[in-house]
Amino acid sequence: MISRLLPLLCLRLCVGQTDIPENGPPPKPSLRTWPSTVLPTKSNVTMQCKSPTPSTHFILKKEGFPLNFVKPYNLTEETADFHITDLRQNDGRHYTCEYYSKWPHDTLSHLSDALFLLVTGYLPKPSFQAHHRGTVTAGSKVTLQCQKAGNVLRPIKFALLKVGHSTPVQMKTSTGMALDFSLRNVTARDSEKYSCVYYQAKAPSRASGPSNLLEISAVGDHLPRDPAASAFPPQLTATSHREPGNLIRVAVAAVIVLIVGGLLLEAWHSERLSPNKPWQNN
Repeated sequence: MISRLLPLLCLRLCVGQTDIPENGPPPKPSLRTWPSTVLPTKSNVTMQCKSPTPSTHFILKKEGFPLNFVKPYNLTEETADFHITDLRQNDGRHYTCEYYSKWPHDTLSHLSDALFLLVTGYLPKPSFQAHHRGTVTAGSKVTLQCQKAGNVLRPIKFALLKVGHSTPVQMKTSTGMALDFSLRNVTARDSEKYSCVYYQAKAPSRASGPSNLLEISAVGDHLPRDPAASAFPPQLTATSHREPGNLIRVAVAAVIVLIVGGLLLEAWHSERLSPNKPWQNN
């Protein structure tokens, strides 16, 4: 950590903090992360800071304190990657980035929007279930309940995770043991596997492991009656009409089969009644 902070101090002394131009500091950069903002302990994460204008250096901060700085890749991309490996509990919390703009000369930008990194696996995983039983009609509301395990210091926050999304779908605070997440106007876009985690709202923000996956689908007709029968119990199913294009293709194929079958039957019948065909005596 000291080896990282010394170059930052040198950067500020050498570059200096020039006067802010009359039109204010340069625009704020964007900060994104992959593969996700919710990751298990001992995994790796990459944070990329991107500036809208040419820059000389990028600085990554955690809870407002500088962690590292790098130079941009080139003058066209204006991006810089920060790699954090072997994640630990204290690697969680809020991250921001900023950059020194080339024009005006070496001017420090606004901070990016904060990105919350959550390192999971330090508390028992929660239970996750759906309140709804039966058919889920497209356009209706689905309620998913996440319930923490054991006694954890409050306040507690819950996060709803969706497979394939790098950030939580929803994040809420609760003073109780459980919290409900609502998905309104369910459509095919909501079809995916979901899970949830809970974590301490205050530092050190210890987080649970993810719950078992629960699947929402907008294709089938009914919920499985026995949750254990599903690979991701319980599976929610939202009913929706089949695509018109598929129905048309099926209908056309059926008509073609009937026409071909009729032609073959007619040809067979004509062949039997043909006068040129030799009669076979039994």
